Order: sequence, then structure tokens, then C-alpha cells
Amino acid sequence: MTGYRVYIPSSAIKDIQEIVDYISEDNPSVALGILDKIENRINSLKEYPERGRVVPELLNHNIIDYHELIETPWRIIYKIVGTDIFVLTIIDGRRNVQDILLRKLMK
Repeated sequence: MTGYRVYIPSSAIKDIQEIVDYISEDNPSVALGILDKIENRINSLKEYPERGRVVPELLNHNIIDYHELIETPWRIIYKIVGTDIFVLTIIDGRRNVQDILLRKLMK
């Protein structure tokens, strides 16, 4: 099935902007390349949302509604609701992902 709609709330846009801003401090052209990679990965969800795995840290808490795609080292966390895809956050996989996710999802 194709034709999923992808929604990126302001909180996830802020995550992306923070990534780009941080990398831009050292290398603006690399930051733009990373932005393209993250955007392309997110846009790929329009056709293949099920390809992402269930987030392992949440699976440990029996939470299976959230999936992720990896654009190393970032993890794009999203939820599928019918034909809608909601990108919830983009986080650095080198950080304590479990604590970050639980804090964000409990809001």
C-alpha cells in the first residue's frame, strides 16, 4: 500500500534544526548533507512505513506502537496510525535513548 501521509510536528522539526545547527558550527555543507539524508529517510516512509523496526528500548516496556528508521547515528522515531505517519522525534542514538524516549512519550 502506498500513499501514506507523513506529519512532522514542531517538536520533531526542532530536533532536526538542533542537529543541523550543531553540525553547522563546524561544517555547514556537511550539515546540509545530513539534513538531506534525514529528510529523504523521513520521506521514504510515505511508501514503506512498515520497514522500520519497533523501538527496542520501548519493546522492553511492552510498547510496540513506535517504530524507528536509522540514519546513523540518528534514530527517527515514528508512529503509524492508519495511513498517517507521525514522526515523533529524531534523536542521537549515542545518547541514553530509553530515558529520552520515555520522557518525550510521557508528555
